Amino acid sequence: MTINLEQMALKELRDLKVRVEKAISTYEDRRKQEALVELEEVAQKMGFSLADLTGISVAKKRKPAEAKYANPADSSETWTGRGRKPRWVQAALESGKSLEDLAI
Repeated sequence: MTINLEQMALKELRDLKVRVEKAISTYEDRRKQEALVELEEVAQKMGFSLADLTGISVAKKRKPAEAKYANPADSSETWTGRGRKPRWVQAALESGKSLEDLAI
């Protein structure tokens, strides 16, 4: 693949530079991922998982927490009860409502 840099506009050259720098910075990560995929395939052919062979446990992803509270004015706004209270929860609490009033 030949690119004629002399005929490219300055914006195109800068965009190309950004893409090249990104490709260079992610090169090692991509190679590691390819190696992991290959090793996992070989391990599976032999009846194991890569985690079994290395003794490293793979972190399981959790499913998102279910919403426990909903905004009475707009049911699309929900809150799981974790983390910082949304503004609509704070406003409802300040107006005298309780969390039980907002429960789904």
